[in-house]
Amino acid sequence: MATRNHRAVAAAAPQPANRGAARIAGKQKDAAAAGRPNPTRPALGDIGNVAPDVLDGGIKLPEGIHRPITRSFGAQLLKAALANKNAVAPAQPVAARVVTKPARKVPAKNTPRPEQAPKENRKPSEGGAKDPEGNRKLSEAAAGSSRFVQKDGRKKHVYTLSTVLSARSKAACGLTEKPKPLIEDIDKFNGDNQLALVDYVEDIYTFYKTAQHESRPIDYMGNQPELSSKMRATLTDWLIESHQRFHLMPETLYLTIYIVDRYLSLQPVPRRELQLVGMAAMLIACKYEEIWAPEVNDFIEIADCAFSRPQILVAEKSILNSMQWNLTVPTPYHFLLRFAKAAGSADEQLQHMIYFFGELALMDYGMVTTYPSTVAACAVYAARLTLRKSPLWTETLKHHTGLHERQLMEGARMLLRSHAAAPDANLKTVYEKYGAERFGRVALHPPAALCDLV
Repeated sequence: MATRNHRAVAAAAPQPANRGAARIAGKQKDAAAAGRPNPTRPALGDIGNVAPDVLDGGIKLPEGIHRPITRSFGAQLLKAALANKNAVAPAQPVAARVVTKPARKVPAKNTPRPEQAPKENRKPSEGGAKDPEGNRKLSEAAAGSSRFVQKDGRKKHVYTLSTVLSARSKAACGLTEKPKPLIEDIDKFNGDNQLALVDYVEDIYTFYKTAQHESRPIDYMGNQPELSSKMRATLTDWLIESHQRFHLMPETLYLTIYIVDRYLSLQPVPRRELQLVGMAAMLIACKYEEIWAPEVNDFIEIADCAFSRPQILVAEKSILNSMQWNLTVPTPYHFLLRFAKAAGSADEQLQHMIYFFGELALMDYGMVTTYPSTVAACAVYAARLTLRKSPLWTETLKHHTGLHERQLMEGARMLLRSHAAAPDANLKTVYEKYGAERFGRVALHPPAALCDLV
């Protein structure tokens, strides 16, 4: 302990050398106060490395340049000053040119490197880039934080190292930005048509898409011991033919098929009364949709008097009571109107082909449980595929249907099979109807191959 304390005292005591240094420092301060030169260090004389006339006038830094004067920088200023003195009328100050674009010199091995500017004043992301005026780019743009620089009241795009590297990386990965496809305004030509309901049409179809989930038919063949899907197809074919004979509205046909499927989902029906159910369903749909509805006697006549008037009225009452008189439902035809318009209302052949597939869907029992909007979208997709439209599914159709291509594959495949089998089928009312001249003979178009569906 004693030894350690002695060492501490000795270290704390002032050393002779320190006292001598303090005396020298005091003398220097006194000499500087009296205006005398430093007694311990003689002043340097002229060694021939600086021009006297330049030193007499002094060298001033150009405006906007703030940096320490190192040896190399001083040499540049000296060279610029001499050139400026000898020049008659330079177009631009030589010193400014030298300062803003200094020539790079390789220092000798034994020559000390010039002092660097403070780190806070350096711009690490500039990469030595300069604009046409000789000024370096702003540090914010060089760092990639902003793509625009305000200059003379206008925005100027700055291509920084970061943006260039990002663009090259995206291009190499195939991620180049493409213009977003525009959604066509399909109602732009109906602004003066009050019946088009342009101001409310989007809200109406939003309601339809919600209401289609209510009161839907189910897969009822398991609850119908005497019926089959072929019997339903035969009834549907006869109803489409009767619809043509009466020259009824398309809405009437689609509502008739809905009433049949909905009633068969609620009540078991004997085989002998299946046609009676179809007649009563069409009578109800005509009263709901048509201005001049056919009479009961007209239905008795087209059925070859197979049923009497009281039987038709009793069946009508039974259907309405089972369905709780709810007939205001969206059918596939409501969506076909809108989706066909989005597919291209100017293409008449495409329009006929869409409605052809829409009626083929009525014949297929496999489409009974499918939502009406999906059935209509599948009809549009199958029609565009058959006519080889490109692209098959546009952004406009995707917007209005709310469905993607992968959601339509199964339904479109069923419709394409029906089209391929229609020429040789026993029930060909739809095929013959759309093979007529007034429908553009679209049914006679070669059916699309199933391999075209991805």
